Amino acid sequence: MCLAFPGKIVELDGNRAVVDFGGVRQEVDVSLLEDVKVGDWVLVHTGFAIQKMTEEEAKASLEVWEEVLKHMEEELDELEGP
Repeated sequence: MCLAFPGKIVELDGNRAVVDFGGVRQEVDVSLLEDVKVGDWVLVHTGFAIQKMTEEEAKASLEVWEEVLKHMEEELDELEGP
């Protein structure tokens, strides 16, 4: 199973970019994509930007991840008990 997360490019230097993931910034390789610029949304897997996204696509993906995390937290709470 592969997991990829959307993030926004906030800095760019050649094939390296700093991508913001909801306040967490990480250096990412953007060499697999053409014509990336600061402000672009990208899908990142294992440190590589693998796809450009629209802001709407990124927000939709983030909403799905928020639901997944919420569900996981609820399950953990149930396992821990009162």
